[in-house]
Amino acid sequence: MSCSFCTSTISKAFTRLDGVDEVGVSLAHEEGLVRYDPDKVTPDQLRRTLEQIGYTYRDPEKVRTFEDDAEELRRERGRLIVASGFTITSLAVMAVGQWLDLVRIPLMPWILLALALDTMFTTGWFIKKMAWASLRRGIFNQHVLLEFAAFAGLAGGFLGIFVLDDFPTGDFFAASTLVTTYHILSHYASLAVRTRASQAVRRLMSLQPDTARVIRDGEEVEILIDEVVLGDRVRVRPGESIPVDGTITDGVSAVNEALVTGEPIPSEKVAGDVVIGGSINQTGTLVVEVTTVGEESFLSQVARSIEEARSLRPGVLQLVDVVLRYFVTGVLVFAAAGFLGWTVLPTVFGDGPDWNRALLAGLAALVMGYPCALGMATPLATIRGGGEAAERGILMRSGEAFQLMGEIKTIVLDKTGTITRGEPAVHAVITTDGTDEDDVLRWAAVAEVNSEHPLARAVEEAADHRGIDIPLTEEFTSHTGHGVEATSGGSRILVGKPGWLHNQGIDLSPLELDLERLEEKGQTVIAVAQDRRLLGLIGIADTIKDDAADAVRRIKEAGITPIMITGDNRRTAAVVAGEVGIDQVIAEVLPEDKAAKIRELQQEGKRVIMVGDGINDAPALTQADIGIAIGAGTDIAIESAEIVIMSERLVAVMDAHQVGVSSYRKTKQNLLLAFSFNGIGVPAAITGLVSPVWAMVAMITSVTAVLANSFGGRLLRGEPITGRHQAFETDPHHHQQQQRDSRRAA
Repeated sequence: MSCSFCTSTISKAFTRLDGVDEVGVSLAHEEGLVRYDPDKVTPDQLRRTLEQIGYTYRDPEKVRTFEDDAEELRRERGRLIVASGFTITSLAVMAVGQWLDLVRIPLMPWILLALALDTMFTTGWFIKKMAWASLRRGIFNQHVLLEFAAFAGLAGGFLGIFVLDDFPTGDFFAASTLVTTYHILSHYASLAVRTRASQAVRRLMSLQPDTARVIRDGEEVEILIDEVVLGDRVRVRPGESIPVDGTITDGVSAVNEALVTGEPIPSEKVAGDVVIGGSINQTGTLVVEVTTVGEESFLSQVARSIEEARSLRPGVLQLVDVVLRYFVTGVLVFAAAGFLGWTVLPTVFGDGPDWNRALLAGLAALVMGYPCALGMATPLATIRGGGEAAERGILMRSGEAFQLMGEIKTIVLDKTGTITRGEPAVHAVITTDGTDEDDVLRWAAVAEVNSEHPLARAVEEAADHRGIDIPLTEEFTSHTGHGVEATSGGSRILVGKPGWLHNQGIDLSPLELDLERLEEKGQTVIAVAQDRRLLGLIGIADTIKDDAADAVRRIKEAGITPIMITGDNRRTAAVVAGEVGIDQVIAEVLPEDKAAKIRELQQEGKRVIMVGDGINDAPALTQADIGIAIGAGTDIAIESAEIVIMSERLVAVMDAHQVGVSSYRKTKQNLLLAFSFNGIGVPAAITGLVSPVWAMVAMITSVTAVLANSFGGRLLRGEPITGRHQAFETDPHHHQQQQRDSRRAA
């Protein structure tokens, strides 16, 4: 696919088939998604339809590797080097010929002809195939415009050799070589900007273990995951990834399901609960009965959602294609007018046609009509914007992101890891009479120091932050799913769920109202008791990022509506949204539903940015017009996004917006410069007084102008074009972690 017109061409071809319900085509990924009635349409008919309109197809399951992309770049670089050699030789032959007054030597036009033919039909042959595929479908794009110019140069040269006297034969042949080379250059520049290895689906599926321990005939057998069948019982030990979707039949454990919910606090799982393949089993051993396999598993469904979102996201008609829709027609009209003006009008007024000038006017107009800077206008502005963004710690990976930034009216923000840090922390300590907060944290840390539970880590960090001395633990017992029990200095300490402490005979009534208040704020509450006496309650929740409220304020000031989306419960979501100033909240949403919510907003005519960091955000990041991944997030989220924030700063989202709007403005300036030379040159060419050599001068000048507009200031200041960014982040918890490790060892 060569331009955004291709998406509409393929969509129209498919929708004309009886039985096709919906078509989505992605120019960026060169993929299509077709929903059809198999009783009316077959896959073979769909493939034949693609072939009939001039396309080939590939298996979308075969993800291109980095080596494939690198090989394509090497191939295009080789073409560019060869074509550049032909062009330099052509210009040298012309210069030497003019200098030595050898223009009339018969051999010179034939040398230039050979160079033109080599450039057009060897290194530039791929352009002709793309141009023909576009032209036969009535699409006037840059490839078609290039071939009009190149063949006009070839035709002019042949006329000069075989038909007309005193005709600039060499100029026409050299023009064919030059315009083809510049087109190869612009093609390479575009490819270098947009090429990247998209490994998202492969990375996602690698989260699932390759093998599983299956219990068969009373024995534990390790088999490949593909050999697991429905009804098998799989044993999962602490610290392992759960290999299958299923239901727990035996065991109790805390399971980290962040890939499903995005939430950092693990879920307590017991017999009868459902678990998802790829989740992390943290504390106890589980036996899981397999309920789904293959394409029905959770990870496979997320992978399918990502693939569908690629094709179902709204297409973007590139500005270049919009301009070309009218520009190519205009060039053809001027060329025809130039030819007819020197044949028909002189005949009408009795002077007879001037065939030499008519042919020169028509062919020169076609040659002057090709804007060599056109193909480089967008890539150069993208490179410039990418360098500016990199200096701010932002990686811009898509040219579409620049064009769409100015149209964005809605930004959807994931909660966990985006608005919040994604790490549980102590937010409140409530004490009973006669107890202070440090005592509650001290005795809670005594019990939790030997636990690997994330909530235990939060308690330890809070105690360390306050500089509390923690006595050594003498005995420790974990009651999985409920809490922990420890002995220190002759005291028996219980820390865990309030309901568990109540069952152990601890009276919670003194703090019952406080317990309800903390839970209403969406906090996870643990109770602390010493020698059967309640000491207090500890409220634990995710921590909102320091710059979250400022980021939301900047979003609103830009006239954009912020929306928070999360898999968390409505109560917790509302609390977080209220603290940062977000009015619209979409809560309790599964990964596949996140993409659907984004699609609903797009169907309302809105351009949408999605900001997230987790596996559960990947389909939505792909579906959004612009996906922005927080750099501390998962590989799958980063691979699914057009923009990556290389830090955890949420305000960088609006920095990216600012860079995108500015860079798109630069793109429009580049296009104006690229077309301005042609806007003057084409009308001048129909006078029949403009030699193709001036077209070459205009091409070189326009490319230079676009380059200067994109990087002039940077080059004068000696700054790198692509930008550099290096961030160093210290870990304030490193010393505290060492202290906790020492206590565990003791």
